[in-house]
Amino acid sequence: MNPTQESVIFETSDGSHSLRSSTFGVSYHSKYGAVQESLHVFIQAGLHYKALQTTNIAVLELGFGTGLNALLTLLHAEMHGWQIDYETIEAYPISIEQAAQLNYPELLGAADHRSTFMHLHQTDWGVPIQAAPHFRFCKQQTDFQHLHYQQRFDLLYFDTFAPDTQPELWETPMLLRAWRALRDGGVFVTYCAKGVVKRRLCEVGFEVESIPGPPGKREMTRAIKR
Repeated sequence: MNPTQESVIFETSDGSHSLRSSTFGVSYHSKYGAVQESLHVFIQAGLHYKALQTTNIAVLELGFGTGLNALLTLLHAEMHGWQIDYETIEAYPISIEQAAQLNYPELLGAADHRSTFMHLHQTDWGVPIQAAPHFRFCKQQTDFQHLHYQQRFDLLYFDTFAPDTQPELWETPMLLRAWRALRDGGVFVTYCAKGVVKRRLCEVGFEVESIPGPPGKREMTRAIKR
């Protein structure tokens, strides 16, 4: 099992925090805005898109990281009354001390969710919890290459570090595991819009579309398992 890593906290352009990984030397989010990026890529293009079809959504996240995507998903589930079953995988978790310094609950006007946000970081690995009335949560500490789910999820947040940093996670075998993890009609979303990644997604069976990206990025990728 990989230990926690210490990284440097910095403020992005929208006022929200991000981290620069001490292991990989890159940031967890866009410098143009961590919250803006996560809202655009994963919540609007992923969660809200899937909620047009069903409001009972099983989510798989590759890259728990700072917990921002999980917190945003929880808040939107509460806001809309959606039922979310959220499973997240992280190979290199941040420390509890660093999680406590992140400003997401307060910045999002959800200071009353600070304890819930911390509970997501503090809860035991591999143990499902009911983190909120509409939000079941479980996190796994393992390498992404050990992903072996079969047709279990409706939505996949592919939020690993970029292909230049972790190329093995963007190659065909890993993307095929992602495809297999989704049910028919499942949605895959990522900030990455590289042509080679989109071609590989097509090769494993996804129907791929390039859609407008968050601030500072022209495009992002959404793919559907038909």
